[in-house]
Amino acid sequence: MPIIKVIIPAFNEEKSIVKVIAEIPDFVEEVVVVNNNSTDQTAQVAANAGATVLKEKSKGYGYACLKGIDYLSQEQNKPDILVFLDGDYSDYPQELTKVIQPILEDKADFVVGARVKVLRERGSLTPQQVFGNWLACFLMKLLYRSNFTDLGPFRAIRWETLEKLKMRDKTYGWTVEMQLKVLRQKITYQEVPVSYKKRIGVSKVSGTVKGTIFAGMKIIGWIFKHYLSKKN
Repeated sequence: MPIIKVIIPAFNEEKSIVKVIAEIPDFVEEVVVVNNNSTDQTAQVAANAGATVLKEKSKGYGYACLKGIDYLSQEQNKPDILVFLDGDYSDYPQELTKVIQPILEDKADFVVGARVKVLRERGSLTPQQVFGNWLACFLMKLLYRSNFTDLGPFRAIRWETLEKLKMRDKTYGWTVEMQLKVLRQKITYQEVPVSYKKRIGVSKVSGTVKGTIFAGMKIIGWIFKHYLSKKN
């Protein structure tokens, strides 16, 4: 079995993080929770649940992911496959086995868990999230002939592939940056359908008008930025 590790960015997820950690399959060697400047007991609760807890003061999904990657890159026992998972319990952690399967079968180097409508709980995605996902994936299809249908945060990637991507976005553009770089570098990828439910607590992005606007601008900006750099 390859070495599999998980990174969970977390901001004020004390009510959900234990549930997420508890349902991650036992074969996962290490769960890294990156406490993204939480004001509650997220860090303590995650540590008590057996996770490695890191502290990242700079707020931003990308900041947290980069912190986790930097930590793992310094370990002697690096992962073969790295999985990213949200800490709000909207994903089903036990479906990690399904998300990594195409990589285990050498069918892909990168896998996105697609939150398909038939497996989504009603109301689990806001109308602006649904539209934003559709628009971003439509643009990627139009500009890159992509087959992506979602920017889902539940995803898996080979460690050596992740290193080639040289990820750098620190906020809302993290997920789309990864997918754009996979397309640009012609890395093999797949989507697998995953279940999705209403999160515990309020979303820090889609739960606010400001978060929604900035996320949308960042995502669309990344798509056109990459396309224009490709043409030049």
